[in-house]
Amino acid sequence: MKRLSIVVVALLVVGVLLSACGGSAGAAKIKVATDATFPPFETVDEATKQVVGFDVDLIKAIGAKAGFEVEIINSGFDSMLAGVGSCQYEAGIAGITITDERKQQMLFSDPYFAAGQLVIVRKDNSDIVGRESLSGKTVGSQIGTTGAIEVGKIAGAKLKTYDEFNQAFQDLMNGQIDAVIADNVLSLGYIGKSPDKLKAVGDVFTGEDYGIAVCNKNAELQTRINKALADIKADGTLDKLVQKWIVAAQ
Repeated sequence: MKRLSIVVVALLVVGVLLSACGGSAGAAKIKVATDATFPPFETVDEATKQVVGFDVDLIKAIGAKAGFEVEIINSGFDSMLAGVGSCQYEAGIAGITITDERKQQMLFSDPYFAAGQLVIVRKDNSDIVGRESLSGKTVGSQIGTTGAIEVGKIAGAKLKTYDEFNQAFQDLMNGQIDAVIADNVLSLGYIGKSPDKLKAVGDVFTGEDYGIAVCNKNAELQTRINKALADIKADGTLDKLVQKWIVAAQ
């Protein structure tokens, strides 16, 4: 019995040492959903077929700080929110605006980016000068986004929803709809690609904060993400990502 006890103690010591060093299990992996139709925050690199962008680099940097690996899962925006809300995914990141309604379904990290909604029209349009001109117009936006919510607040405006913003902007350029309401950074990116066809009108008319959505049963993960996000803000990593993905895209 004494010899058996010595063996058991030895095995426990080895186990502790392996755990302290990470062992063979390595860092925990979490499933993070995104919607890779929102450049420059997330998009699919045509050459590598990998999801890349500001949000992807951000969540990977947070994972490196917090001690977990990230598995990026490309999903539609609505599916992503539903998946995080049901804890199918541990987290979601895709330019997700923090709202009181969404807080009822999921947890959120501290804000990491300030954005707002903008009205985009065709270059030759002269009768729409901003949000106040959209009554009686057909306005496109991605389903489930704050852009779609804002269209719904405009008296007389008809909302047309799309699975992807790319489809909305294509319909706008083809004359199928009168305007698109979308986040300002995304909108300016599309204008930059087609400056002869698209323009912004009026000012950014909302103030919104992006946050990382987290399964509402995992407050510990929310805490770890917030700690890592604070470190990334303090050491300049977040500013470098803004320069790489946001500033360079404009």
